[in-house]
Amino acid sequence: MNNRKEDHCELPPGKQPALRVAAMPRDTNFKGDIFGGWILGQVDIAGSIDAMRIARGRVATVAVKEVVFKKPVYMGDLVSCYADCIAIGTTSITMDITVYAERVNNGKCVKVTEAKVVYVAVDEQGNPRPVPKG
Repeated sequence: MNNRKEDHCELPPGKQPALRVAAMPRDTNFKGDIFGGWILGQVDIAGSIDAMRIARGRVATVAVKEVVFKKPVYMGDLVSCYADCIAIGTTSITMDITVYAERVNNGKCVKVTEAKVVYVAVDEQGNPRPVPKG
């Protein structure tokens, strides 16, 4: 393998994924591609991990503001979800999640999905609570 840029997986530099998982046969549709709903589930998990850290506790997903499926995900792809907090309100946290797939057959990475998801910090009864400052 040579060292041309297009032969390597180009993930966001200096960032660690919030979630990394392999797409498995059980996650496919009848054509062998990965279900969009499975990808949305991974997006929600990845966003909630950082949202829980920011909220210092439980969060609930209240809105998926935008989802763009750019390319398909295939069985065996290594899926990496990167999450960035883009807004913090009184009780809410908005996350920007970017999903990459590392193709198992050639090692190339492609951006497959982008999403914006809103979480609300909740107490033990499921009621909204303030997001701690700082």
